[in-house]
Amino acid sequence: MNHRMIRYITGSLIQMEAALFLIPAFTALLYGEVTCISAFLGTALFCVIGGHLLKGKRPEDVTIFSSEGYVSVAICWVMLSVCGAMPLYFSGYFPNPVDALFEIVSGFTTTGATILGDVEILPRSVLMWRSFSHWVGGMGVLVFMLALLPMAGASSMYLMRAESPGPSVGKLVPKVSSTAKILYTIYFILTVMEFVFLMLAGCSLFDSVNLSFATAGTGGFGVLNSSAGEYNAAIQIILPVFLILFGVNFNVYFLIYTKNIKEAFRCDDSRIYMVII
Repeated sequence: MNHRMIRYITGSLIQMEAALFLIPAFTALLYGEVTCISAFLGTALFCVIGGHLLKGKRPEDVTIFSSEGYVSVAICWVMLSVCGAMPLYFSGYFPNPVDALFEIVSGFTTTGATILGDVEILPRSVLMWRSFSHWVGGMGVLVFMLALLPMAGASSMYLMRAESPGPSVGKLVPKVSSTAKILYTIYFILTVMEFVFLMLAGCSLFDSVNLSFATAGTGGFGVLNSSAGEYNAAIQIILPVFLILFGVNFNVYFLIYTKNIKEAFRCDDSRIYMVII
């Protein structure tokens, strides 16, 4: 087993998570949440240093197979969750580390369960991090990393297959990194579309961003105790429509984009969703 490559992948992911903390940190700065600024930036610094020490130099042998793929995914998810829980705990709004860990695991896995009885007391930066964790976890954190970082060439497919919950994963184009970029481009476009529709329907800027992130991951973290119950009818229609759109296999969107319409509608996902609709 290529242990050095596993360490390199894990270290790279931890450093990437440090960059993700900048979004809630900026939110905390925008709303003057001093404690949360320290929590997110302090954790980001820890991730940068820890990731650098863990990954070391790039290994000469960057080949990975199924065993390395599954081990990397397992370790990365644990490390991602532990680091992601740190700013929640240090914000002071979660009574113990276990609760903070439960909350962020629920976010990254897009489960949507929460230990909180009142989410409206949370700072906006914490609400943003909860929702953003849905968005990152919705496509898969290692797929996100493959889209941004040069990894192990063709053998990166083993990472994508280990990350995916489905029965099989294939490349849309010859390069794995290009496949990941295509998937995230589609994901990003759908997220922006939902955000625009929510804004047009009268949703506030902050709520629109959070609801778009939560819907994209199909997890459902909200910013109100009533979830979507206090929003108007237009918003309550937009949310389930985009939940369905995000639930479709993204290969279908790629086939439609490449004008391979017949092949797109031969997919089982397309037929099932058409029957449901």
